[in-house]
Amino acid sequence: MVVGERGPVLSALTAAADVAAGSSYEPGRRWSRHAIAAVLVLGGVVALALSVGVAITLGPADVSLVNVRDILLNHLGLAEIPVRVSEDAIVWQERLPRALVAAACGAGLGLCGAILQSLLRNPLADPFVLGVSSGASTGAVAIGVLGLGGSALGLSGGAFVGALVAFGLVLLLARFASGGTSGVVLAGVASTQLFSALTSLVMFAFADSDEARGVMFWLLGSLEGMRWDDVALSTTVVGIGAIVCVASARTLDAFAFGEDVAASLGIPVARTRILLLVLTALLTATLVSIAGAIGFVGLVLPHAARLLFGQRHSRVIPATIVLGALFMVWVDAASRVAFAPTPLPVGVGTALVGVPVFVLLLLRRRGRA
Repeated sequence: MVVGERGPVLSALTAAADVAAGSSYEPGRRWSRHAIAAVLVLGGVVALALSVGVAITLGPADVSLVNVRDILLNHLGLAEIPVRVSEDAIVWQERLPRALVAAACGAGLGLCGAILQSLLRNPLADPFVLGVSSGASTGAVAIGVLGLGGSALGLSGGAFVGALVAFGLVLLLARFASGGTSGVVLAGVASTQLFSALTSLVMFAFADSDEARGVMFWLLGSLEGMRWDDVALSTTVVGIGAIVCVASARTLDAFAFGEDVAASLGIPVARTRILLLVLTALLTATLVSIAGAIGFVGLVLPHAARLLFGQRHSRVIPATIVLGALFMVWVDAASRVAFAPTPLPVGVGTALVGVPVFVLLLLRRRGRA
């Protein structure tokens, strides 16, 4: 089989995957199906914009949608509408950055989950299967409790360094194990357990009650105190990751059928796997360093996207990005409002919502089977 045949073969393979997943496949309706998917994703983007606007109005201090609109127009230089200084600060300096970071985290974690589930051929894979989250937790604890390089790094910097160290360990262990997908998963499990134990050891042996409370709140996922530099960093890395993953959509379609099939189509399996693993690790490390450990987003949302849009990654990737962003914006808003004035850590909220949703997805899949 030559490389030039890759396009038609991949189209046939992904069509078969859609049929296996319960999606109808009719060659004559190819463009109509793409058009429907595009319309649905566009509708999701509009829903995301509306969701961010509504989420900004929620909180201890009521702000109307009209005031939100006026404040945004003022800061964008499109109008000069008189608004209260306090409302302007609440919307522009607090709630809007928080909502945008929430959307970026949901989109990025969902994207990483979709890539890892196809790359590792494991439906239970999520961004933390690489040990990145546990390594970030250890790095944050080392800074917050032990004060190692705290003035130079800070909590987020320590988390990022710890995440990279954990991922490096995973790659090293996987290389000595088997080098394949099973080796990566097993190495991720080992790394997760190791760094989780180190985090618990530091917290138990060295942290006082105040330090433990502050670090634990961050470890559970927190979007408190988000600023515009956090928005710029999170949206930039998610945007870059999305571009690379969309460009790799057809390659991921082949990986879903196994590395042997991908290799037979002329895809450099080892190089592509390392590239995408490094990309997801860096993306996860960045988001975890900003918002802490947020679970279930990367596990649940890719499955929901596949149920709605089929198996082709040209549709699954943008759908997962939009669904992940919507999910996080609303979970964060609910976590902030339901337990006011003390907000619930957003990682707890994603778990409370994600577990029932995941159970429903499993039951629906069983019913279709």
